Amino acid sequence: MADLLTGFAFFLVIEGLAYALAPSSLKRMAAILPSIPEGHLRLAGLAAIAGGVGLIWLVRG
Repeated sequence: MADLLTGFAFFLVIEGLAYALAPSSLKRMAAILPSIPEGHLRLAGLAAIAGGVGLIWLVRG
């Protein structure tokens, strides 16, 4: 349970850094997001999941 909470905390830190350091870039990205096909977004999400799982496997393995 502690690992899950630590992971969530790291997510919040990284998300907060993105909003604090580059708010205008995030606004532009949010404006462009609806024009990207769902298939591409889904593929990017799956790639991020695979990369995250792979990284956890390397670190914890």
